[in-house]
Amino acid sequence: MSTLAPLRLLREPSNASEGNQSNATVGASGGWCQGLDIPNELFLALGLVSLVENLLVVAAILKNRNLHSPTYYFICCLAVSDMLVSISNLAEMLFMLLLEHGVLVMRPSIVRHMDSVIDMLICSSVVSSLSFLGVIAVDRYITIFYALRYHSIMTLQRAVVTMASVWLASTVSSTVLITNFRSNTILLCLIGFFLFMLVLMLVLYIHMFALARHHLHSISSQQKPTTAHRGGSLKGAVTLTILLGVFFICWGPFFFHLILIVTCPTNPFCTCFFSYFNLFLILIICNSVIDPLIYAFRSQELRRTLREVVTCSC
Repeated sequence: MSTLAPLRLLREPSNASEGNQSNATVGASGGWCQGLDIPNELFLALGLVSLVENLLVVAAILKNRNLHSPTYYFICCLAVSDMLVSISNLAEMLFMLLLEHGVLVMRPSIVRHMDSVIDMLICSSVVSSLSFLGVIAVDRYITIFYALRYHSIMTLQRAVVTMASVWLASTVSSTVLITNFRSNTILLCLIGFFLFMLVLMLVLYIHMFALARHHLHSISSQQKPTTAHRGGSLKGAVTLTILLGVFFICWGPFFFHLILIVTCPTNPFCTCFFSYFNLFLILIICNSVIDPLIYAFRSQELRRTLREVVTCSC
């Protein structure tokens, strides 16, 4: 899959010449340095699946008044962000295919402008998706540790301010990124943002799981441990593993790719890693497919509304 201008520079370091990269690749030769030839159809299929899934989540939340709460609004915003990831991916692919096959003929200046617009949409959706994953983690933390004060802490007004702030920050940061995409400082800021979100989710979810285990331990110390208690503890561990595992697996390779661009742009082994850039993009799109399964479809109320939405649409 072809990528547009700034994203192409995320694929390959700007300070590594073409000759250096080819020599490095030959020096580290081996089949694994050739990367993966991922067909455009796979990008298209995953993008469409993600788009449909997240569109259903948004429709269900808007339809059911029982889901009009800060928690589901945050999930709705995550779904919108994931939809934008899918839409921007589909728009980029279609735009490049039309240009390559001569169906769409544009002046170079217009093509560059379209490049910037699509890349801003991609970057904004990625940053907002990461941000709302962190916001949902914080919201769940407040729900568990400040249950009695939750509605006074997370008011609708504060939720709206939080959502507006995330969208505004995502738009501004994506504009800065696209404008200064050659700067390592910008890449370091993006890497730092990812690491912050990873640590934030790790700390919050582990603390929540530790509290759940403490409650189970307190109950089991007063009475004989039951299978249900052990099952609940195991379920919590599995959920925590899924949440953090999916986040790290889907986003980690892309940001590790950015780290290598900053730290070892001409190293032979780093150059080989760069050749798998399309795989890292596929993982990000897969995250947009998986997010509704983790954060939305596990809600019985939302699943019931989804069935109503699908039934009405049919």
